[in-house]
Formats: sequence, structure tokens, C-alpha cells
Amino acid sequence: MDTNTLSEMGSNSFGNRLIERKLQRGVLSVARLKDELQVVQDQLDAMSDEIHDLEIRSLVAETPLALHELSDARRHVHAMQKQKNFLLNAIAETLTRQDELLDRLGR
Repeated sequence: MDTNTLSEMGSNSFGNRLIERKLQRGVLSVARLKDELQVVQDQLDAMSDEIHDLEIRSLVAETPLALHELSDARRHVHAMQKQKNFLLNAIAETLTRQDELLDRLGR
């Protein structure tokens, strides 16, 4: 029969409380990241329409200004796509850490 000493039981409950706090922070972090991801996705969706319009305008106008506007918009979309990928990776890493904490809590 495995029995824990009082000091082991105390350290386990303290450790569990720390893990629970980390889990709570993780939940809040994932929520914030998902909110930010939604904003970035909404901006990307809007920029997609704008890129389409700028492509047509640059074809019709054939001016350096129209090409510059299109190029600038594409750079902006590329930067936003990088931010979206960063957020997706941050969410995945946070969820992985939460899974690891849940495993530790279950022991």
C-alpha cells in the first residue's frame, strides 16, 4: 500500500496549485491569441478583396503608381500572413504546454 508522508502530500498539493494557476493563465492566453487571430484573419479577408481590386486597377492603368500600390498591398498582406502564422504557432505551443501540465496534474 502506497502512502504519502505529510510533506509529500503538502508538496503535491502545492505543486498542483501551481499547475492549476499555469493552466488558468494558459486558458487566458489562448483566448487572447484567438481574439487577435480573428482580427488578423478579418484584416486578411478585407485585404484579399482590396488586392483583387488593385490587381485589376494596375492592369487597366498600367502606371507606376498603380503598380506601387499593388506591391505595397501585397507586402502588407505578406506581413499579416506572417503574423497569422505566428499566432497559430503560439496557440499550438500553448495548447501543447497545457496538455503537458494536465498530464503532470494527473500523476
